[in-house]
Amino acid sequence: MDLLDGRLKFRHLTLLVAILDHGSVGRAAETLHLTQPAATRTLRELEGIADLPLFVRMPRGMRATLYGEALAEHARAVIAEMRRAGEHLTALRQGREGTVTVGALLAGTNVLLPRAVAQLKGERPRVTVVVREGTPDVLHPALLAGELDVIVGRVGPVPKEGDGLRQRRLYRERIRLAVRSGHPLLETSDVTLTDTLGFPWILPVEQTALRQELGALFADRGLTLPADRVECTSILTMRALLLQTDMVALLPELVLHADEQLAALPVELPSVGRTVGTTEAAHRTRTPALQALLHHLDQEAALLRETLGGPPEETP
Repeated sequence: MDLLDGRLKFRHLTLLVAILDHGSVGRAAETLHLTQPAATRTLRELEGIADLPLFVRMPRGMRATLYGEALAEHARAVIAEMRRAGEHLTALRQGREGTVTVGALLAGTNVLLPRAVAQLKGERPRVTVVVREGTPDVLHPALLAGELDVIVGRVGPVPKEGDGLRQRRLYRERIRLAVRSGHPLLETSDVTLTDTLGFPWILPVEQTALRQELGALFADRGLTLPADRVECTSILTMRALLLQTDMVALLPELVLHADEQLAALPVELPSVGRTVGTTEAAHRTRTPALQALLHHLDQEAALLRETLGGPPEETP
């Protein structure tokens, strides 16, 4: 016999199991909300497909034959798998499972994104979060190509119509000049930006808005960018360099809040700052998993705004 020739239907399997469980066609029909004639017809079809007797008719019901019991064992496995498949699809639809792929800019990777992901995983442990760090020139094309669901980090001016992007602003954060605790500059009273040029720097890479803002600030003050420098966007690498050397770096204020081994120099950088938020493809439908992550980003951003004392107009 060939059970895969298209004649065997799911209704045959459910009826087979119901008859075995309830002992008669009549009670099985009631359970499956079928009429008894319809159930009897379905059973005849099944026995015709199997070309074997599946049940023995008894005075008070039906008893499965060896063949019926064997087929019912497989039928139960199929029904269980279909039930799990339905639960899986429901979980995906409700966002309990799935994958959300995040492009992370420097501004998003240090505090906001880890906190939001931690909350998401606590609520929906079977959602997979993939995080890819990069610069805007790499992440924006990946977002538009569908390789990313969202970018978390610095957001710039409102995207132009036709750019295919939409942004949500979450909070404003200052950028500070950072050094290790015990750095010689911390012992200097009234330290200035010029004073820092006697030490190596860690600069943002050229493709970032932060590098452009820093370059404009230096030019405004008649200075040139440090020649003795490393260019880097990795928080971990920057922190390791700061702790091992006398380098100076630009770091978000929230990073310094949470790190007792680093300190901020008392140098004001009025034109250097950033608005942190999310960037999405404008016309793409959000998946449930992405919706859940965005919810936690909003919640964590609200807490960060309280920490930073940011003005409400910076929020969405």
